[in-house]
Amino acid sequence: MTQTRVLADVSGSVWKIEAAPGDQVAEGDTILLLESMKMEIPVPAPHAGRIAAILVEPEQAVTEGDAVALIER
Repeated sequence: MTQTRVLADVSGSVWKIEAAPGDQVAEGDTILLLESMKMEIPVPAPHAGRIAAILVEPEQAVTEGDAVALIER
């Protein structure tokens, strides 16, 4: 299986994790929400697959481009 890194589009903090390892997701499904400048920004699945790992914790600070999850095809 091929794993894809899901990257944060913006810098901010992890507000809410919507998916867990083992969950099946469709392209565009929200994996987690980031809070940046008092706005909630969804981080979507780039393709359909299974969540292999969530690499962040709630309230963790992330920078644009950081890997936040892994998805297996």
